[in-house]
Amino acid sequence: MKTDRLLAIVIYLLNHDIVSAATLAQRFEVSKRTILRDIDHIALAGIPIKSITGARGGYSIMEGYKLDGRLINESERSAIITALEGFRSAYDSQKYNNVLDKISSVLPNNQQQHVFLDFGASGENCELQEKLKLIETAISDKCSLRISYVNAQGEASIRIIEPLALNYRWYAWYLLAFCTIKQDYRIFKVTRIGELDHTDTAFSKKHGNPADILKQAFQVGKRKEISISLLCKSTVKTQVCEYLDGDITEILANGDFIMNIYAMEDERMWFAMLLSFGNLIQVIEPDGLKARLVEIAKNILSIYKE
Repeated sequence: MKTDRLLAIVIYLLNHDIVSAATLAQRFEVSKRTILRDIDHIALAGIPIKSITGARGGYSIMEGYKLDGRLINESERSAIITALEGFRSAYDSQKYNNVLDKISSVLPNNQQQHVFLDFGASGENCELQEKLKLIETAISDKCSLRISYVNAQGEASIRIIEPLALNYRWYAWYLLAFCTIKQDYRIFKVTRIGELDHTDTAFSKKHGNPADILKQAFQVGKRKEISISLLCKSTVKTQVCEYLDGDITEILANGDFIMNIYAMEDERMWFAMLLSFGNLIQVIEPDGLKARLVEIAKNILSIYKE
């Protein structure tokens, strides 16, 4: 519908600085002439559209314009609240509390919420919360940080970094930063950061879009994934499916089953989970993992021998 397209154009312009008619036409799959008519209708509706001429020209909405809460329906409001409350459970920042309060007061509230996100495990660590706040302040101030860091191999180091973005993924917080020692962008797991101190040193260079750098940094530092085949007892089928989240490839006559899982080689959680099932699951392959489990089992047994 035309009305839906007009609203979508307004929202798109609110989220971008300057957008050409050609870009709008391509995005909304209409002609440039239709976009020009749509822009006229939007302007007549009282929304302050600004036209910029030149090679990089286009349209934008004048600074200071606020989105009317009536443009958001009840279902969309519920989605916004769900996302904000979920994020707040992982990061207790007054800034996001204030945003949630404002959104709740401006948008209609005639629909009950049915989806709830809770990342409480990440939000309960007070020390982690303080680190996140210090990092966010440094990002805002464009101020370098001095950190002590222990990588996944247990190697400790002192770094001077220029923090650019925080990212929550894989059930943990990660920091994207420019490392002045390596002279390159690096990903740091926040829980592995020990001491964290602000410096009075401004960023040494102008950095690009954090979203693009973050995507590239994770691709460059992509961890090795391995395939694991397991023989599992039928009595732990529910637990194995819940915690290891693999694909069952074969069910045996006695109810036992073979499952394939894919895991990051240097990740501790799945390995600890394998150990926790004891003799109820058996690694079929790879051979290197079987040898590793045998060595760990022997070491555990040795400390309990009388």
